[in-house]
Amino acid sequence: MTDIPDARPASTVVLLRDTKSGMETLMLKRNKALIFAGGLWVFPGGALDPADMEAADGDVEQAARLAAAREALEECGLQPDLDRMIELSHWTTPVVEPRRYETWIYAAPLQAEEQVTIDGSEIHEAQWIGVADAVAGHEAGDLGMMPPTYVTLRSLLRYDSIEQMLASAAHMHRPRVLPVFAESDGEVVVLFEGDAGYATGNGELPGAQHRAILRGKHWVYVHNDVAADYPAFIG
Repeated sequence: MTDIPDARPASTVVLLRDTKSGMETLMLKRNKALIFAGGLWVFPGGALDPADMEAADGDVEQAARLAAAREALEECGLQPDLDRMIELSHWTTPVVEPRRYETWIYAAPLQAEEQVTIDGSEIHEAQWIGVADAVAGHEAGDLGMMPPTYVTLRSLLRYDSIEQMLASAAHMHRPRVLPVFAESDGEVVVLFEGDAGYATGNGELPGAQHRAILRGKHWVYVHNDVAADYPAFIG
């Protein structure tokens, strides 16, 4: 295919804080009228702009960090600590989508307790929510989100605190993900590397399953009989 749209560099940051009941994250609900992820719950983030690249001296990964911090400040009024920001994963939008992004996903604790401020335009709601509660809310069909958001939240369930997460950063698996849309048994599925149908986009092929399945209003992550070269995204 020669007409595949280029993926625009972007980034997002999972803002975290510790509480007595575990880590909480700030989730933002996008305006339903927006073309991209309208009405879904997301983390602060957006596309890189020229100022980010200039500030990073052309280093796209550093620019992604700067952009994530800038977008957090613009979208919710909170400033993450760049020195403690860690990369979790990198997702690129499937080639069939007209709007494509290659998105660095980071996690960062806040420097201090600050007031959340949203613009009421692009972002309509904001809430601090326990990571486990956000996962449960999505699986109950109450918090709509895209697969990268859900998988990221699931991956954070392995940590009891921010310090535990930061301490594991040196050994953390940071997947680079290019999903493939398909169907299986009448359900929409997103295939990941290691799935038997990934190379052909055929979700019906028997064998290894590394995918997210849309069940009603929520995603289900599956990692069964997958080769060791393709570890699970979640613990």
